[in-house]
Amino acid sequence: MRHFLTLKDFTKEEILEIIDIGLDIKKNLASKVYKKELENQTLGMIFEKSSTRTRVSFEVGMFQLGGHALFLSNRDIHLGRGEPVKDTARVISSMCDMVMIRTFEHSMVEEFARYSKVPVINGLTDSYHPVQLLADYMTLVEYGVDKNIVAAYVGDGNNMTHSWLMLAAKLGFELRIATPKGYEVNPDILSQALHIAKDSGAIIKTMNDPMEAVKGATVVTTDTWTSMGQEEEKEQRIKIFKGFMVDDKMMSLAAKDAHFLHCLPAYRGLEVSEEVFEKHSEIVFNEAENRLHAQKGLMVWLDRQR
Repeated sequence: MRHFLTLKDFTKEEILEIIDIGLDIKKNLASKVYKKELENQTLGMIFEKSSTRTRVSFEVGMFQLGGHALFLSNRDIHLGRGEPVKDTARVISSMCDMVMIRTFEHSMVEEFARYSKVPVINGLTDSYHPVQLLADYMTLVEYGVDKNIVAAYVGDGNNMTHSWLMLAAKLGFELRIATPKGYEVNPDILSQALHIAKDSGAIIKTMNDPMEAVKGATVVTTDTWTSMGQEEEKEQRIKIFKGFMVDDKMMSLAAKDAHFLHCLPAYRGLEVSEEVFEKHSEIVFNEAENRLHAQKGLMVWLDRQR
C-alpha cells in the first residue's frame, strides 16, 4: 500500500505512470467511455482548509470512476475538537477505501497516514501541494512542452514552490525560483531537492530577482502572495512583493511562446497582470480541469498498488 503525501516519495517512472493513467482516463472521458475502476469504493475527504478545485475534482473524479466521495469538514467530525489524529485515522480508514486530506500542518497528514489502513492523499498542506503539480505536468505534456523544460517560479516560497522543487528534482529539468528576501523556500526542503537533483541531473537555482529567473524560461508560474492563514499579512506582503507581478514586461524576457501556469485562484493586479492571465487563460483553465483527470489517475494508481 502506498500513500501520496509528497512527490519526494515517488520515482520519476511512477510519476509519469500516474500522468499516463490520467491522460488515458481523460481521453476515454472525451469519448464518453467511463471505466468504473473504483466501483463501490468510497473516498473520505477531510477538509480543514476550504477549496473549490480540490473538492470538485476529487468528488466528481470518484463519481466518474464508479465510487462515492464523502465530504468531511472540521465541523462535521471530531478531528480538531479533541479526538487525536491517530484515532480519527483508525476509524475513517476502517470505513473508507481511500482518504484525501486538505489541511495546515504537513505533520498531520503524516500522522494520519501512519495509522491509516488505506491510502492517504495530500490534497494540500502548508508544506506541499503535490496533486496540483500532477495537473501542472499533465498540462505541459498535453501542450507538448514537457521536454527540455526551463521553469521559472516567481513569488512566495510556499507549498507550491516546494512541490515544484520536488517535481523538478525527480524529473530532472531546470527550475529557477525567485522570491523576495525573507520569503525564500524552506531550506530543509531545498536541501532535499538538491540532493535528489544530483541523481536526476536537475538544475535548481534560487534568487531574489524575478527578471533574472524568467530569462529564456519555457514555463513561467506563480501563486497567490497571501495563502490561507496569512490574511493578516496581506497588506505587508503586497508592499514586499512589489516587482514580482508576472506582467507583459516580465514575460517578454521568457522564451518565445513560453507558457504561463497558475494553480488558481488568481488575483489579477497582484501576482499576475490581467493581460498575461487572459492571454494564457486557455492553458490555465485546462490546467485547472486537469486536477480532475490527474487525480483520477492517482487514485487508480494507488488502488492498483494494494
